[in-house]
Amino acid sequence: MDISEIARKLRLSDVKLVRKAEELRRLSDIQFDSSAIGVGETCKAVVCLEIAANRLQVIFDRQSGIKMSGMSEKAYNRSFNAMQNGLGVKTKLDVRELGIQFGCVRLIPIVQKGLSLYKKRFLDALPASRRASADFTRPVFTAVAFYLCAKKHKLKVDKLKLIELCGTSESEFTSVSTSMKDLCFDTVGITKEKKDPKTVKGHRELLDALPEKRKRDESGDVSEESIDDEDELEVVFFLFILLSKKWHAFLVHLIELV
Repeated sequence: MDISEIARKLRLSDVKLVRKAEELRRLSDIQFDSSAIGVGETCKAVVCLEIAANRLQVIFDRQSGIKMSGMSEKAYNRSFNAMQNGLGVKTKLDVRELGIQFGCVRLIPIVQKGLSLYKKRFLDALPASRRASADFTRPVFTAVAFYLCAKKHKLKVDKLKLIELCGTSESEFTSVSTSMKDLCFDTVGITKEKKDPKTVKGHRELLDALPEKRKRDESGDVSEESIDDEDELEVVFFLFILLSKKWHAFLVHLIELV
């Protein structure tokens, strides 16, 4: 289907927008094979219209666009992100605009402070050789900081809408969110217990308390010396003691309540 026809059905009458979308479509045809990333021709046209609308700051009805593309919302979001990355187009996201759009103007300085703190702590945790290549210009960082600050201050913000605005995937949004909560718990954290990103990996305390890891021989197989009964009994005994202490503490707590 022709882009101008899709634009008409989506009630996009701006001539500049249609021309920009057509330009983006031609560019995508030259730079990569959209079918290889699962983007059909109709979906590609809709995505190009949305990217053009975002760049020209024209309101785009995404739900109507998704319906027109014939794809599910998740599939469309993946296609949109793939096309955007393939074209090298970056979505711009400003904290002030988000504050106004979501009616959370008072969050603006809080989000800006949280972002600055996250960048500093993230860079401090990196080796000196990698700090120059760190890129915080991607809108997902702004979106995540805004969402976490809103959540901390008990303000309702549409997470899916933020993901759409920053043009990222839900998995990437979650990944950045986890990183930001670990490094900036004092600013965006809402749980009672803080996690140290450098030391907490799974059940670290339990792993550290277990006996030394079994040695492996040159062939990669576990050596016979490392699988003796004493080591196995030591592990079982340790776990028994650990569980016994927790059960004892639980019983004492119940007695005190009575």
